[in-house]
Amino acid sequence: MTLRIIATGGTFDKHYDELAGKLTFGASHLPAVLNRARLTLPVELEVRPLMDSLDMTDVDRQQILQSCQQAPEKAIVIIHGTDTMRETAEVLGAAKLDKVVVFTGAMIPYEIANSDALFNLGFAAGVAQLLAPGVYVAMNGQVFAWDNVQKNRSAGVFVTN
Repeated sequence: MTLRIIATGGTFDKHYDELAGKLTFGASHLPAVLNRARLTLPVELEVRPLMDSLDMTDVDRQQILQSCQQAPEKAIVIIHGTDTMRETAEVLGAAKLDKVVVFTGAMIPYEIANSDALFNLGFAAGVAQLLAPGVYVAMNGQVFAWDNVQKNRSAGVFVTN
């Protein structure tokens, strides 16, 4: 089994620009993250244009769907911004793909201390191998169906609807 990981950006992949004092996008952290995670299953990494999920459009979501449809892998993890993860998951859920698609992300960027990024990726990679075909959100040790999840912004966690 090969796992496809699609990187779309989000907080997970943001860099801290110390000169500007803000979070920006540069090269994806995913190659380093995968090396550090020491996954032993084969991984096909697809890095899409990295963006904040608040900037995603319907066209971006359709392109993510096309990537999933064209992927030969039956298990896919999508690194995505948490603010609109649910909206993109809805597009893929409605497509009824015969694959396991697991969305994950981070509340704190990978390169910042105490980030949840590495754990969330490892967790998502694990459950992507075990779940029945469908679309899921895997964050902070919990798995949610795409149509029964929401982000609790005040607590910074995902919960069921």
